[in-house]
Amino acid sequence: MKKVAILVLESSVMQAIADPQYCFSAVNQFLGYSGKPLLFDIKLVGLRKEVKLNDGKYSVHADLLISDIQIYDLVIIPALFGDLNAALEANEDFLPWIIQQRQQGAEIASLCLGAFLLASTGLIDGKKCSTHWGFVNEFRRKFPFVEVQDGSIVTEENGIYSSGGATSYWNLLLLLVEKYTDRETAILASKYFAIDIDRSNQSAFMMFQGQKEHNDLEIQKAQNYIEQSIDGKLTVDELADLVALGRRSFERRFKAATNNSVLEYIQRVKIETAKRSFENSRKNINEVMMDVGYSDNKAFRTTFKKITGLTPIEYRNKYRKMA
Repeated sequence: MKKVAILVLESSVMQAIADPQYCFSAVNQFLGYSGKPLLFDIKLVGLRKEVKLNDGKYSVHADLLISDIQIYDLVIIPALFGDLNAALEANEDFLPWIIQQRQQGAEIASLCLGAFLLASTGLIDGKKCSTHWGFVNEFRRKFPFVEVQDGSIVTEENGIYSSGGATSYWNLLLLLVEKYTDRETAILASKYFAIDIDRSNQSAFMMFQGQKEHNDLEIQKAQNYIEQSIDGKLTVDELADLVALGRRSFERRFKAATNNSVLEYIQRVKIETAKRSFENSRKNINEVMMDVGYSDNKAFRTTFKKITGLTPIEYRNKYRKMA
């Protein structure tokens, strides 16, 4: 059997503990109904026997403690919630244990903001990692040696897995089911839990809020100007002149501050405005395109799909509010 440890973290999302347990238990049932041996031996593993979550509203009881000598095949790090720094401090005693399990051959899977605890181990320095789209910038600042993946639902590198925002961790769970069983069982699980098994990115859910948590005042000035000039055709030279910098210096500082090139940033601001318009107005695609400064229909559609993963009409039909 595959021995699976689901960590019972302080300040974790209760569902991110319960859902993996539910998923692997259900797969055991599927296998049993088919006359096959059960595959997963699932344990909740904690620092103490009882952990209270959501301000004490819920209690989770661990089956085992990390002090119990066990070697696992798979360790699942659930999503964290609330003050991330406080959550990391409260769970720091897990770090050497996770490292030891990895050294003994375990695969490691982090769900959503569990990536922050995973990265704290140092196991993914120089490696790729996914996390919730809304925390990518904070993750980059805290773990500069990790290659965080914008928009990815699931990332895997050498037996270390991570997933994107919120319930996208179900796609990671299905990937693990497929790896440990087969495609047929994974498809059965996806149907049972009503999960799109092959969803590969979280781009359609991402909200671009600008990356202004830096201290470069000239770049902040340029960012503000971009956001106030949505309907215009901005150039890099125009923005560099605005803040009295040479083009090369401006581009270098802009990339360092925002993690986007100037043109990427302009595109993301324009497409975010277009998304809000599709969600909240009855404007057609051409009207929205003109509002955000595009005159080339093909260029607008191509850029929109590149950033959101959907065509403009697909996005509008998916998210527009009913009158």
